[in-house]
Amino acid sequence: MSKPEIEDGEQGLADPQFRADVLTGLERRPRAIPARWFYDRRGSELFEDITALPEYYPTRTETAILETICPEVAGIAGRGRAVVEFGSGSSTKTPVLLRCTEPSAYVPIDISGAFLRESSRVLSQAFPNLLVLPFEADFMRALVLPQAVADAPKLGFFPGSTIGNMIPLMAVDLLRAMRASLGEGAMLLIGMDRVKDPATLVAAYDDTAGVTAAFNLNLLERINRELDGTIPVDAFAHEARWNDDRARIEMHLVARRDVDFSVDGRPFAMAAGESIHTENSHKYGSRDARILLRSGGWTPLKEWTDPDGLFSVYLAEAQAERPAP
Repeated sequence: MSKPEIEDGEQGLADPQFRADVLTGLERRPRAIPARWFYDRRGSELFEDITALPEYYPTRTETAILETICPEVAGIAGRGRAVVEFGSGSSTKTPVLLRCTEPSAYVPIDISGAFLRESSRVLSQAFPNLLVLPFEADFMRALVLPQAVADAPKLGFFPGSTIGNMIPLMAVDLLRAMRASLGEGAMLLIGMDRVKDPATLVAAYDDTAGVTAAFNLNLLERINRELDGTIPVDAFAHEARWNDDRARIEMHLVARRDVDFSVDGRPFAMAAGESIHTENSHKYGSRDARILLRSGGWTPLKEWTDPDGLFSVYLAEAQAERPAP
């Protein structure tokens, strides 16, 4: 999920990687486009709407966990660290963490430039004495953080179970990139959604108001706008599927009928029933989550969950590596 945002959406100004990922994704079988490209300004706004839906339990559940555990997090991590949030979005959960950890600085990192700047402005008003350094960048790779926090101890923040959007191989790569960005001795507070009954999971990604459907279909609107696409958006339907073998929800855009279209001048055809796979949301049991964190170079220190066991938050540390055993 990383791009400098194209704020006016004019064709020809699209991120070259967006163009490459879309063209490659439409050519492969099965067709798939990385979920990172959902988040133009409209996509970011729609996702914020999703987080307020009654079916979408992760946001309110994680927020409640954070409000409960924050003093304990501050006790373990210590106050005065620079908080670095990966994929900050509107930073709705961030004030909970900032109030209790009293950070020396806050560095929100996101792919949507205008959205990032606006949310940072709002947060700066709420915390006038806090140094806020918005950073528009691709956090899927190791980053050189702003010089103002280079030597500060750091607390990474990755809420929302965004780690679940990545296949395990990419998730491990991301965790390693976070470790490289934050440095040895840093800590990471990360949210992960848990495995639960499929009906609850599917409903969270296919709400009755159709907001998630609009979020998914907006990807096609973006392709048409930025890549001179001719995709008939009304010929596609949003679909959420539970893949039990891979413990994940999958989102697809399914062709309602045979369609022909072009993107960036390249022709494509899809048969009725064929889909474009647009997102995964992996769910993790407690042991799975700990293995994932360790694979990415993070040592789990503490796990918290809600009374219903819907969601978990982990605190981990980038400890000095040592040879086996």
